[in-house]
Amino acid sequence: MGKIVAIYGSPRRNGNTAVLLRQAVAGARAVNADVVEVVLRDMRISPCLEIYGCKEKGRCSIQDDFQGLHDLFLESSGVMLASPIFFYAVSAHTKIMMDRCQALWVKKHWIDAVPMGQLRPRGKGLFISVGATKGRKLFDGALLTVKYFLETLDLVLWRSLLYRGLDFEGEVHRHPQYLEESYETGKEFARALFNGTKEQVG
Repeated sequence: MGKIVAIYGSPRRNGNTAVLLRQAVAGARAVNADVVEVVLRDMRISPCLEIYGCKEKGRCSIQDDFQGLHDLFLESSGVMLASPIFFYAVSAHTKIMMDRCQALWVKKHWIDAVPMGQLRPRGKGLFISVGATKGRKLFDGALLTVKYFLETLDLVLWRSLLYRGLDFEGEVHRHPQYLEESYETGKEFARALFNGTKEQVG
């Protein structure tokens, strides 16, 4: 069985998205998936500096903790990403990590010359997010960002778990159905990745 990377993108170690992602990880592990957990707030990752050292070999020239993430992404068949919504977008921790994947984009489209828009999916992504308000378009911006981030990794967005009206730490525990849904989705995600399931939900 391949590997799943679970990325905690909240600035809070025990925030609502972290709780939900831990449930999804537990679900995946319940069906014997190999899951590597990454807490972005604990990592030293510079923003992209647009120096384009990646044009030579498709690898970022900034030497920090992103180098390990780069390798982890290439080794993995699935990504679970959890981030709260800030100003209708993902957290700063999450966006910095995504922007550093410009090196992978350069490798794919400039060095390997894969045409823009040509997908060669090798795995799937799961996105978990919460927002404090109940706006109709609350998740629209983040979903677009996540979709194109995953496409750079040759992954397709398999499913999104999106919950409105959650803000302060621990509020998700008032909704045990969200915790159960995350756990069961983690199991389904692992099965979809490694058992050949064709199911895909936007």
